Amino acid sequence: MIAAFALLLAFQLAGEALRVALHLPVPGPVIGMALLLVWLVMRRGPDEPLRHTAGNLLQNLSLMFVPAGTGVMLHIGRLTDEAWPIAVALVASTVLGLAATGLTLHLLTRNRSTGENQ
Repeated sequence: MIAAFALLLAFQLAGEALRVALHLPVPGPVIGMALLLVWLVMRRGPDEPLRHTAGNLLQNLSLMFVPAGTGVMLHIGRLTDEAWPIAVALVASTVLGLAATGLTLHLLTRNRSTGENQ
């Protein structure tokens, strides 16, 4: 379990190092997660210790949001001052995300049904 956790942290560190070295606008943990995905695809999936460790982390995921909630409470004044722009951004991003997902699903199912008719 410790080795699997160290592996996850190593990929996060590698992503952060790449972000800093290449001056990328993407968060380091996201880059590390992409690297982990590539590594897992090359290995044809996770081994059992990594699967078990990831499952344990996901079961306790709610604990990861405590620091974010604390940060929100520290900046509650700023959030209330900028409530309208935040609300518009949230609604617009939700609508755009739903539209993109729906369009992608529509295109994929149309291509699949076209391929079956041939």
